Amino acid sequence: MPLLPRRFERIRAVLDRRMADLTVVLEAVDKPHNLSAILRSCDAVGVLEAHVVSLKGRPRTFNSTAQGSQKWVPLRPHERVEEVLGQLKQQGFRLYGTQLGTNAVDYRQCDFRGPTAFLLGAEKWGLSEAAAAMVDQPLFIPTGGMVQSLNVSVAAAVLLFEALRQRQAAGLVPEAGEGLPPGARQDLLFEWAYPQVAEWCRRQGRPYPPLTPDGEISEQLPRTLKLRH
Repeated sequence: MPLLPRRFERIRAVLDRRMADLTVVLEAVDKPHNLSAILRSCDAVGVLEAHVVSLKGRPRTFNSTAQGSQKWVPLRPHERVEEVLGQLKQQGFRLYGTQLGTNAVDYRQCDFRGPTAFLLGAEKWGLSEAAAAMVDQPLFIPTGGMVQSLNVSVAAAVLLFEALRQRQAAGLVPEAGEGLPPGARQDLLFEWAYPQVAEWCRRQGRPYPPLTPDGEISEQLPRTLKLRH
């Protein structure tokens, strides 16, 4: 059974506002509650995908806080933090790391309108030396209490929504898929609408079938495939 047109339109509208040039990199952030809350904020703001470097032997799991956000914001795993940060730098991202220090600036003084990656570390020890060395601009979120830092998921939300605010003020929030990688919109739309069929197509080594304007698959497929999202 195909998607209802209103469901397909919702998927398409959300995808068209996604931003590939805004992301977060999580270093040793492994608690399910924090991962879930961060991905939920990413989804709300319009982040296309996030990145994680986990501690060895620590599986990435999510809880009800995510509300299914992990289905809409892929969390890309990496072995080494230098690997993912190097890739992002090559793609033109500016790296902002949350850390206290003499070079850190108030996050409200930063410009997040260009390609932006927020690097956040575990609350107990913060960023590793390797990660901190690759940051373009350390930043902090001012607090007025005895505790000098926020929970990592709260910090991620504050930074992401500030980036969204700046982009909205500058008229830079995409509305018709212009924030996605070139040529990626149709494939992503199919994967979001029909993930099981997309997985089957990848296993078969075949391209995704075209969709009608209402979101129906315009090709006969095996009846055993689950078409509903």
